[in-house]
Amino acid sequence: MNPRFKSKDFHCRVYVEDTDFQGVVYHANYLKYLERARSQFLIENNLSQTDAMSKGNESYVVKSINLFYYHPAILEDELIVKTEIELISRARTIFFQSVLNSKNDTLICKGEVEVCFINNDSGKPKAFPMGLLNLFKS
Repeated sequence: MNPRFKSKDFHCRVYVEDTDFQGVVYHANYLKYLERARSQFLIENNLSQTDAMSKGNESYVVKSINLFYYHPAILEDELIVKTEIELISRARTIFFQSVLNSKNDTLICKGEVEVCFINNDSGKPKAFPMGLLNLFKS
């Protein structure tokens, strides 16, 4: 197993738009929380997704997702998304992410998200930018 890089925690709050009529978060919205945490990780490490698309016609793409649900989040909960990243190859990573209630550390959801980097023209894998690869060397 390769070493894992720990990202900063991502904090968010549950709003009414995230919930059903009983105030419980829709299961699909956890995907949004995980995606926001991954996007924030790239931003904080100066890895612009828009630059990759516009300058190199390259994209970070989700190849697979496995989610496990434990407890529901409800309206106005404050959530923490914890993320660890394992570099599998120069063009593939797995994000191990957990969503917790910030008040009591209750595990709400966890997931494994496989992300690849591709050339948009060919659809074939391409090495991640050096900025991302260098994070795993430190």
